[in-house]
Amino acid sequence: MAIIGSLLKRGIRMGSLVTSRRKINPFKQQKRTLAKLISKARYTEFGEKYRFEEILSSSLFNDSSEFYEKYKNLVPIYDYNKIYKEWWHRLLNGEKNVTWPGQVKYFALSSGTSEASTKHIPVTNAMSRAMQRASIRQILSLGRYKNLPDKLYEKGFLMLGGSTDLSRKDNHYEGDLSGINASQIPFWFKPYYKPGEKIAAEKDWALKLEEITLQAKDWDIGFVVGVPAWIQLLMEKIIDHYKLKNIHEIWPNLLVFGHGGVSFEPYKKGFERLLGKPLIYIDTYLASEGFLAYQPRPSSSGMQLVMDNGIFFEFVPFNDINFNTEGEIKENPETLMVNEVEEGKEYALLISTCAGAWRYLIGDTVKFVDKANAEIVITGRTKHYLSLCGEHLSVDNMNKAIDLISNELGISVKEFTVAGVSHGSLFAHHWYIGSDQKIDQSEIKRLIDAKLSEVNDDYAVERKHALKDIFVTMLPNEAFYGWMETKGKMGGQHKFPRVLKKNLIGDWETFLKLKGYV
Repeated sequence: MAIIGSLLKRGIRMGSLVTSRRKINPFKQQKRTLAKLISKARYTEFGEKYRFEEILSSSLFNDSSEFYEKYKNLVPIYDYNKIYKEWWHRLLNGEKNVTWPGQVKYFALSSGTSEASTKHIPVTNAMSRAMQRASIRQILSLGRYKNLPDKLYEKGFLMLGGSTDLSRKDNHYEGDLSGINASQIPFWFKPYYKPGEKIAAEKDWALKLEEITLQAKDWDIGFVVGVPAWIQLLMEKIIDHYKLKNIHEIWPNLLVFGHGGVSFEPYKKGFERLLGKPLIYIDTYLASEGFLAYQPRPSSSGMQLVMDNGIFFEFVPFNDINFNTEGEIKENPETLMVNEVEEGKEYALLISTCAGAWRYLIGDTVKFVDKANAEIVITGRTKHYLSLCGEHLSVDNMNKAIDLISNELGISVKEFTVAGVSHGSLFAHHWYIGSDQKIDQSEIKRLIDAKLSEVNDDYAVERKHALKDIFVTMLPNEAFYGWMETKGKMGGQHKFPRVLKKNLIGDWETFLKLKGYV
């Protein structure tokens, strides 16, 4: 028997039992979390300006929601551009005690798919510790998977992320969040960690994949973690290099895939063609701003928000009252605490964090599938949806349509994006779909239209009125990856935007013409 693996498994099982017996009370957890955040930051410039001391001392310790009313009345809502312009730009200059105590030494560079420019997200020491705690909780959740063999816990743990060789800029470091986290892994985890420190530091994404491929035959991998598109690309590369039938011929003990960043459904069919046996999939919600949620148990239909670990959540009903057609939040929107939400409704997330984000619009939209356990699914992005004429087409709708079509036709669609365009005096949608298989473009168009009409009543209505047509352009997958490469966004947590708006539409179309794809 694998003695170390048996001990690890036993410890994880015990930890899982302890955590599973705790009955969560999301409202109380969030109340305590906000109290801790405000208490810690009350003497920062931000805390003094927005009277954190007053919020803390007024009514925070009774059972009412008065504290929340005071908090949202005193503290404005921020998106990235607003908080950067007013506060965070000073952090890059090394100023201390601005929005969080002390000096910020690390900044995560976000993928910037909603806008053209890259964002600098502060990663404080408190946030690094919070993410490590959440990661440990996710590992403990493996104890709820009853049939995992002891030997699995002695296998390699492949984390495919950004470079750990962070860029030094004056008095701080910056890089992909996955690279920042990997550069800070605990010593006891290093024997299990792949691809190892040398390869993890490689900044050239193509060279990193090549080095991993050459080393893959010497590793015994049990877990893989990463964005689905890049993990799939790596597995295809390994299979092709060693002339294998599937990835399990080289990694027979691979059993768990922890994924995040995007919905896995569009990738799942193509991904599973690379396998020799089924995997356990664990969904994770790790953003540049923090570790927000993870799948707590095998039977869970969603991810559980981490309610007591340095992040306070607010929920904005994602509707025409609170957001304009470009996905921008309006003045004085309705905001709710976790106890006020309803299952099945779509909300945009505001977060206040131990990295000095306050009532910060993260840009994601979610639905609650289990309110009592604070479990959600990600439905899309506030700016990654289309409503040119009232069709209210979300990324969740798009993913479902592509998944249904892939299953019906037995095809693999790795990437896709949609743009809203003018069509005479009315409107149309232009779909760009990535697949290396030969597919009838007219059939794809018919099926997309039919499936979207099934999953979205507003879309079905508008197809009879202002939304006059849809167009489909089939492309090889390399077209999507090529465009990402021109933006310096290959690998790590980067992903292709599901909806193209404004200047990104023209940029994408220019790229396709320049490269001869259209």
